[in-house]
Amino acid sequence: MRETERKLKALMLMGLDGDAVAQGRLLSDLSALLKHFFARRLGRDDGDVEDLVQDCLIAVHVRRETFDRSGLFTPWAYAIARYKLIDHYRRKRVRSWSPLDEADELFAPDWTDDAMHARDVNRLLGSLPDKQRDAIRKTRIEGLSTEEAAAATGMSPSLVKVNVHRGLKALMARVGKGGDHADG
Repeated sequence: MRETERKLKALMLMGLDGDAVAQGRLLSDLSALLKHFFARRLGRDDGDVEDLVQDCLIAVHVRRETFDRSGLFTPWAYAIARYKLIDHYRRKRVRSWSPLDEADELFAPDWTDDAMHARDVNRLLGSLPDKQRDAIRKTRIEGLSTEEAAAATGMSPSLVKVNVHRGLKALMARVGKGGDHADG
């Protein structure tokens, strides 16, 4: 699935840069994924599957400017699909239930959670000053020692420690207050 992500994101970026052929290929390739997504939830014979695919493709096209170029494409597209499905259920007044052991099939692929978490972390880190962001990324995300992070960033080891401490303190204050809800 990661190869599919790379391909779709590349098409999305080319489409955003004005390549109409790439945009058309993106929508065509995405159509197959969305059809499978909706068919698993509604049933292959449900006449609403194709309508939902078209609604979703229109939404992806219309909202393409809201796509974060540094983020992943498929979690963004699946989020749109989930909202379209929820709207469909509301219109039809559908109340659905599934056995707990089949609950995994109701959600997007597991790796999309990792992608959404990474996007949220990047968004939070992006709110910090550069030195704090770099120090946290090098030590806490990349796993470098303080000395290695100092060499990589040009800071002294003690300054790396100070920037990590201040950055984490700022992030905890922001998250604790609910100041940054990454919702889209």
